[in-house]
Amino acid sequence: MSKSILVTGGAGYIGSHTVLLLLQAGYTVVVVDNLSNSSEESLLRVSRITSRAVKFYDVDIRDYDALERVFKDYKFDFVIHFAGLKAVGESVNQPLSYYRNNVEGTLTLCRVMNKYNVKSIVFSSSATVYGNPDSVPISENFPTSATNPYGRSKLIVEQVFQDLYVSDSDWNISLLRYFNPVGAHPSGLIGENPSGIPNNLMPYIAETAIGKRDKLSVFGGDYNTHDGTGVRDYIHVMDLAEGHLKAIDFLQESKGLHIHNLGTGKGYSVLDMVNAFSAVSGMAVSYEIIERRSGDIAECYADPTKAQKELNWTATRSIEDMCRDTWSWQSKNPNGYSD
Repeated sequence: MSKSILVTGGAGYIGSHTVLLLLQAGYTVVVVDNLSNSSEESLLRVSRITSRAVKFYDVDIRDYDALERVFKDYKFDFVIHFAGLKAVGESVNQPLSYYRNNVEGTLTLCRVMNKYNVKSIVFSSSATVYGNPDSVPISENFPTSATNPYGRSKLIVEQVFQDLYVSDSDWNISLLRYFNPVGAHPSGLIGENPSGIPNNLMPYIAETAIGKRDKLSVFGGDYNTHDGTGVRDYIHVMDLAEGHLKAIDFLQESKGLHIHNLGTGKGYSVLDMVNAFSAVSGMAVSYEIIERRSGDIAECYADPTKAQKELNWTATRSIEDMCRDTWSWQSKNPNGYSD
């Protein structure tokens, strides 16, 4: 009998790609998502790619009663928890919204899980919990801090899980600290579908290349990096999704609370990404360098050694793969899932 997994936020960008791989691996998958920054169309396309159904509930994880109804319908073996708000700039302007969604939502989820004795969870954390690190690459034992409310909400939730595990060692918890997800499924059928102006670099580059945006705004050209623009560890979303399946395998063999970075271990600047995208797509991407953005740091990339060793996971896709798959998704779906 296949194992049953609840995926919160499973209609979103990383969630939908992970759901696809879970279905292909033979898991029974149930998705809850309030569709605040996602589309049910992503799950319909996942079903088309995999020829397997996804059970979907339009539920906000802060709604205890609605969430409990889902747990009454299924006996879950694992939860993968993606649901939450994720834009750094927006979090600075709307901190309460971020704490309500990301912290309060997780507390409600944990209460329902506890009631139904479902105590294995993979949590979608973030490299933002390292704040402004003293050095790179960043390993899991670096001190944590936060430079914005989004990062702080992730850090608070990590602390909640650590306290939960101390109180009850039956909990089985994987905290995955992602670096910067980009790219799309190679079919071009699912990808990143931001509502309004994109908060992340690659969708903005792609929308500029296709003519939806006049030019890319590059926040800061005076960082202490090789070209003055911010350096990040961009990781293909399919590599990231594979990391979640590896984390589930690991939790079944190694009980406890575990923290892993999911990154490539390489840093690329904003202009590196612009140039690689132009080379792959054949499209010029116009840009202008403007003031730094509040809460941003100069460079951030992972030491992925621990995940390679313990999860048997390595990011294998190149910067060209990331750009090619982003362009395939964008060119086939210029208006995202509303096409």
